[in-house]
Amino acid sequence: MKSTVLKYMITVIGSLIIAISFNVFLLPHGVLSSGISGLALLFHILFNIDTGLLNILLNLPLLILGYMKLQKSMMWNTIFCVIMVSVFLSIVPVIQVSDNPLLDVVFGGVILGIGIGIILKFSGTTGGMDIIAILISQRSNVPIGLILTLLNGIIVLSSGYFFDWGIALLTLLSIYISGKTIDTIYTSHIKLTVNIVTTQGEAIKAALIDNIYRGMTIMDAHGGYSNEPRQVIMMVLTRYELKDVIQICKAIDGDSFIHVYETTEVHGNFAHNHP
Repeated sequence: MKSTVLKYMITVIGSLIIAISFNVFLLPHGVLSSGISGLALLFHILFNIDTGLLNILLNLPLLILGYMKLQKSMMWNTIFCVIMVSVFLSIVPVIQVSDNPLLDVVFGGVILGIGIGIILKFSGTTGGMDIIAILISQRSNVPIGLILTLLNGIIVLSSGYFFDWGIALLTLLSIYISGKTIDTIYTSHIKLTVNIVTTQGEAIKAALIDNIYRGMTIMDAHGGYSNEPRQVIMMVLTRYELKDVIQICKAIDGDSFIHVYETTEVHGNFAHNHP
């Protein structure tokens, strides 16, 4: 219960940080941000529609996709985050703190990355392109921040087309800075090897197959002291998935022994294609 309350408190704080980066540092100079929120800012500038409302409407189809493909607990937090970001975008005033666009873009990009990074770190996403980025990252070795940077190319092109290419370059800079900040905070692309020693190997295997997009190897073993039969499940995953794996194992076998260590390289079939 306490961990759930803490998760939602962090989501509220992260959402407020995101809204501040938009309305205080980026929007006053016409600079767009990354993701669906960047598109919401673009449409707000072009059509003067409320940014918070646009953020919810543009996120809706991707929230449905994420609910179908990602862990349900993470998606409930994501839905909450989208609502919070939208609310804060509507209530945080648009004010200009500096006449220097470059300075505001640098600070705005860092602050935006901090807001998104802490939300990602605590098992949620900010919605939109974060969902696409996590789905891709689960099946590859590409860092989340890099994926977001690549996906946001359309934001840069739109900024240059509708405004001017100077603004587009500032938008690109803000996206790059926020992406690097995200990767500093949310190191989900770091690979871990997990060895799970359990007497409930089949039950844990079935649960992991249903919830985690990774392959695994199962070996028979026996306890060195008790001499009782055991199964050892070995799998490689991202730091992002570790919490879910531990929760699944402990829910089925509270006495399971879990050994985790960092993996430098992975060669072979890292991703498991979920049926």
